[in-house]
Amino acid sequence: MNPRRFIVGSALGVAALLSMSACATSSPSAGSSDAPVGHSLGSLWPAPPEGEVVGQGTVMDVDGTAELCVGAVMESYPPQCDGIPLKGWSWDGVDGSEAEGDVRWGTYAVQGTYDGEVLTVTQPPIMLALYDPMMPEDPTGGKAGAGEEAELLEIQEALPDLLGAEYLSSYPENGWLWVDVVWDDGTWQKAADDDYGKGVVVVRSALRELAG
Repeated sequence: MNPRRFIVGSALGVAALLSMSACATSSPSAGSSDAPVGHSLGSLWPAPPEGEVVGQGTVMDVDGTAELCVGAVMESYPPQCDGIPLKGWSWDGVDGSEAEGDVRWGTYAVQGTYDGEVLTVTQPPIMLALYDPMMPEDPTGGKAGAGEEAELLEIQEALPDLLGAEYLSSYPENGWLWVDVVWDDGTWQKAADDDYGKGVVVVRSALRELAG
């Protein structure tokens, strides 16, 4: 799995590095105003969550190494995917899995702490078939976005290079580009608003921080 980073590179020089690293490790309110104009995405990275998070997806265990895949899963047998490494995962008492050779998998909601690279499991997983979370509010309020189709497709094409392994998927709909990432604390949403204007991009985090 590709390493996950939460600080910027050094291409902008030492002074810029210090400034942007401070932003990347600060709270969501720090925003992206210190990034180069029009280049917030790809320059700033969200800090790891302070509290516990929950992620929904496929747990893929290959020869004892488990990952939580919150993005696409290849429809092979056994299935294949690239996910978040899991620490402390155990199949003891866990129902709903399948196995083939040295591969075991199933779909679950997994709760734990996330340091930006590894999800450390803190609670027994819940089968997705039995998981009933509250639906998140629609960030658009049901209103159409301000993006033109050509603009949204251009942004979409650039995202994999800008966000790297944190990028999961995206699609344009009703004037918005919906972007799914592994984790965002609001940093990338603000960065997208700074780069493209408000009302164009919605960034959704696959890992969701738990209240309290």
